[in-house]
Amino acid sequence: MGLRLKYNIVLFLACFVGIVAAAIGSFFFVQKSATEEIMQSISLVRSNAIAVRSYTLNSIDPLLSDNNDILFLPETVTSYAARTVFATFQKQFPEFSYKEAALNPTNPADLPTELEAKLIELLREDKSLDKISTVVENDSGRFFTVAFPLTITQEGCLTCHSTPDAAPPAMVDLYGPHNGFGWKMGETVGAQIISAPMSIVEKRAQETGLILIGGITLVFLLVFVLTNLMLGRIVVRPVRRMSELAEKVSMGDFSQPEYRKPGKDEISSLSLSFNRMRRSLERAMSMIDV
Repeated sequence: MGLRLKYNIVLFLACFVGIVAAAIGSFFFVQKSATEEIMQSISLVRSNAIAVRSYTLNSIDPLLSDNNDILFLPETVTSYAARTVFATFQKQFPEFSYKEAALNPTNPADLPTELEAKLIELLREDKSLDKISTVVENDSGRFFTVAFPLTITQEGCLTCHSTPDAAPPAMVDLYGPHNGFGWKMGETVGAQIISAPMSIVEKRAQETGLILIGGITLVFLLVFVLTNLMLGRIVVRPVRRMSELAEKVSMGDFSQPEYRKPGKDEISSLSLSFNRMRRSLERAMSMIDV
């Protein structure tokens, strides 16, 4: 087994181990980065919903609430406005879903699923939590889901949700006097639940990972080629040349010129030592011949 082959085997094993280690490390890194990117998108969706809710409560509701005794307009409801605007958003970004779930909603459509109810209870129990993120699996696949607390912070919300007597009669006639009442200031009554398929995270992680692994492999390949060229030029060819000369000298052929490798490295020193040994051998052979 030649020196070059031994070197290449060791280098190949080192490159292989390095690429595998980089692949494992990059998998977790790029998946985390992709998850953070999706989380930023979810935060933007939530910020848009909050802006719509605030605008509806402070600007739309005062304009349309005068006729609530006769006709209840859903456009004055903050959750309805947020869902309606999101429906338009979802046409361009169908991978995202948005729901405002409440434990005691006015509209039965806002009742939470079992998992959503658990998330809401966790937010109610720990006021310091500003969100809860989890991965949900169902028949449609795996989803990255984030729940943000819906907490009563404005008195205007209690107009419709404190007691049936205080609520607009038209709303009570539409939804009945049993649901969506008894809310209190500072209470977390529900959650904004935003989801995105994990396939987005996995796809982005895979794309980024392939680019990263491809770059690392290219670097290792470049190192492999360059070191082989340097090995051949600096080590293998000079050693092979000295080996051929040593073979001829050992057979008594001193007609070959001396070989000296330029430079001050170890191979150059070896060539000088070889030449001195050759001259010594040549003198010794001459003395024997005499």
